[in-house]
Amino acid sequence: MTDTLSLADAADLCRAPVDVTAVLDRLVREADAAAPTSIGFPGAVDLDYHAIAAKLAGRLWNNIGDPSDDGGVAHTRVLERAVIAWVADLVAMPAADRWGYVTGGGTEGNLSALHAAYRRWPTARIYYSTAAHYSIPKVIDLLGASARGVPVRARSDGEMDYADLAAKMRRRRRWPAIVVATAGTTMTEAVDDTSRIRGVLDAHGADGHLHVDAALSGIPLALDGRLRLDDRSGIGSITVSGHKFLGLPVPCGVVLVRDSIRTTRTRITYTGTDDTTISGSRCGLAAALLWHSIATHGREGHHLRATTARTLAAYTVEQLTATGWPAWRHPHACTVVLATPPEPVRTKWLLASDGPASHIVCMPGITPATIDAFVADIRATAPPVPRPRPPADPHILDLPTPSGIA
Repeated sequence: MTDTLSLADAADLCRAPVDVTAVLDRLVREADAAAPTSIGFPGAVDLDYHAIAAKLAGRLWNNIGDPSDDGGVAHTRVLERAVIAWVADLVAMPAADRWGYVTGGGTEGNLSALHAAYRRWPTARIYYSTAAHYSIPKVIDLLGASARGVPVRARSDGEMDYADLAAKMRRRRRWPAIVVATAGTTMTEAVDDTSRIRGVLDAHGADGHLHVDAALSGIPLALDGRLRLDDRSGIGSITVSGHKFLGLPVPCGVVLVRDSIRTTRTRITYTGTDDTTISGSRCGLAAALLWHSIATHGREGHHLRATTARTLAAYTVEQLTATGWPAWRHPHACTVVLATPPEPVRTKWLLASDGPASHIVCMPGITPATIDAFVADIRATAPPVPRPRPPADPHILDLPTPSGIA
């Protein structure tokens, strides 16, 4: 009976009886069927979390409050602290000026960091690229600062237009500036150059803060030594994702903020914790899964994963170009940008598309055989499209600067 209904109708709790096992089996079956052609969104599929999830999923792990709190039971804060320290060390954040926690995802991380910065500089204008993640204007709105948000042009390859940033900051020179840089834009995985942004901030002359939304590319860039939060970088906060490159089965992330910019916090008596995070109760399972991924693979293992994924992305560009279909990528990226394929290809393959451009994200776990099948479908259904790739810009493509992001 369940198989004759849509999944929504079979899951309808107003129907009686509900075949729970059949609904869950069908949910998994449909997800499994879609997985081989889901290549447009960033979620690694090469890591196996079954054992750790099974061990911990039988109870509630609630990391309520600040990660430094030790009170209570059935939490994973000790693992959370280890994760925060590992990520902070990876990006060379000064040990005496760091704070962070495991978030529910990149949006919460951006909210936490920008909330701290805006409380410190409540009259600041907040600058962000038009290629920034959609969470950034949403966060600015949540902060009640929509009138103070300043979009900055992005170039065709996705990188911020620094001349436009400088011009807009000059027109607002009397106000402090909070700038959001992106390390891995949604469509092209472009990386904003924080050294150039820091130069614009320094020339601005007013107080300010530089936040990096590194949800997509933060971990791979840090493993390369290309993303650093040392004192020379001038970066005040960063967020990275846990369910993208690290492929966790639950949405999560890590936010890091310089402790020196944080304002006072409130002690919650009945929980016995400091209220320092955006959410109250927090998922301790996510912190444990992040810890497990780092503990079992380490820097070398994850760096190899990043290298393999980039190699596959380069292979994808080569194969698409050879078949006459325009494609390109930034050398640091797992993302391949291509001319949007015709409807039959988009029906079969889950791509991310924005008008004439689409992308494939060659996350760890995607195989050459998958790419070959996709290219074969392009070859079979689509004539070549004469569209030139964007002009190369050595500044972004070479990523030479060791401090900050280049």
